[in-house]
Amino acid sequence: MGLGSDMYRQQILDHYKNPRNYGELEDPTYTHVGENPMCGDEIRMDVDLADDGETIERVAFRGDGCAISQASASMLSGELVGKTLAELQEMDRDDVIDMLGVEVSPMRVKCAVLAEKVAQDGAEIYEGELDVEKTTTEDD
Repeated sequence: MGLGSDMYRQQILDHYKNPRNYGELEDPTYTHVGENPMCGDEIRMDVDLADDGETIERVAFRGDGCAISQASASMLSGELVGKTLAELQEMDRDDVIDMLGVEVSPMRVKCAVLAEKVAQDGAEIYEGELDVEKTTTEDD
């Protein structure tokens, strides 16, 4: 691996040690939780929508877990601001892996995509399209 991958590793460690948007929102539009039971990662995401009911205005997360899951949640919390719920739903695991900037082993993909799945499932619950209490990566 070259110098570029070291830069991304440092970025992941920085987001893990100094997470952005960590905490909770007061009166969010929706809140959802999820877990990766294989690794013990847990994420809770608060999303606040703009008055149009479609555009993500603010995101906060809290949780516990490995560096990949927590860095991914930190990075994603910034990436989602300004996106619509439809754009959120169009995201896939490759978008998250690209955001992280490093190769993620098959065993760690569930760690990397947990925050994305939590945000997406929360949006589907908000829109009345899904009825789950907690998102899990167990079946992926």
